[in-house]
Amino acid sequence: MRQQRWLLPEGIDELLPEQARVLETLRRRLLDLYAGWGYELVITPFIEYLDALLTGTGKDLELQTFKLTDQLSGRQLGVRADITPQAARIDAHHLHRDEPTRLCYIGSVLRTTRDGFGGSRSPLQIGAELYGHAGPESDVEIVCLMMATLQAAGVRNIYLDLGHVGIFRGLARQAGLDTDIESKLFEALQRKAQPEIAALVAKARVTGELADMFCALAELNGDDDVIAEARKRLAGADAGVHKAIDYVEAVAAKLRACMPDVPLHFDLAELRAYHYQTGVVFAAFVPGMGQEIARGGRYDHIGEVFGRARAATGFSADLKNLLAAGEVFMPQAKPRIFAPADADPKLAAKIDELRAEGRVVIRELPGQAGDAAAMDCDERLVPGPGGNWELASL
Repeated sequence: MRQQRWLLPEGIDELLPEQARVLETLRRRLLDLYAGWGYELVITPFIEYLDALLTGTGKDLELQTFKLTDQLSGRQLGVRADITPQAARIDAHHLHRDEPTRLCYIGSVLRTTRDGFGGSRSPLQIGAELYGHAGPESDVEIVCLMMATLQAAGVRNIYLDLGHVGIFRGLARQAGLDTDIESKLFEALQRKAQPEIAALVAKARVTGELADMFCALAELNGDDDVIAEARKRLAGADAGVHKAIDYVEAVAAKLRACMPDVPLHFDLAELRAYHYQTGVVFAAFVPGMGQEIARGGRYDHIGEVFGRARAATGFSADLKNLLAAGEVFMPQAKPRIFAPADADPKLAAKIDELRAEGRVVIRELPGQAGDAAAMDCDERLVPGPGGNWELASL
């Protein structure tokens, strides 16, 4: 059987000319948006030494990272599955700033498995990170920039999901859970699997009020009433848990002042990137998509492993998902000009002049199939008076 060489690996995709044109328009629009907010563009390597690539990220990215051996050094390399840790390294190791630093990035990442049902294994990740400020104001700025990103992509009917990893982490610390039970309980909470949560809590010999608080986490999701309910049902938790609840409430209040029309939803068992997120986490959802369209959160001190701990918060999205979920406004396409296959130096000079003006000129190749109309051209260059060339409509 003849091999179908045009097939791509599962979860790996490509964009045809029209899709690529729309995506590039959106890419430029978003980078201009970030520049207007003071975010500086960084470009990180697609592949690097594995130990550096996974430093500070816990186990969240290890299973998602493709690994290979460097033929020059013999060391193990990894293909980046997320750009966020690389940006954190740039802030901590290269920039050495004391003031808040705002960075943005865009680039392809590669993952061993799909990120959610039907997701790509080769997202075009775009995002922004804010370093050097630990208060809710920087989280709110990042969330507002995330929302501005979605609006620029033409995404509508967005609602926000807020949580805080410190709530579960505080309860786990209070209960003295070992690493294995904590990991399994984390997985069960993501699925809201209440019988499994209860069984794991019992296995860990957590009883009484503390056991009830773990079981309550899966139910603490919904509208504003969730905050009051959390304070009631988690009343016996340590101070760190209540501080995390207060922080989520503060972020929500500031977001409502900035974006009163955006629906807010709370999910206090949401633990995205649990092993390296340290505080508030957030995600944007739209109807009809089974997973978030953009997500982010606070990850203070990730830079410590690179020599300098800094408060940090940020968000990221897959530009291709934004393209699918939104409706990008496209500027009117420029008219295309067809130039005949003629060696006249004056024709070459005219083509150079038009291209310098930003016009699109398609040069005919000798013996090619298809005329100016077939090449989607609107005008053509024709001989004019004095041996010059001029434009004529088709």
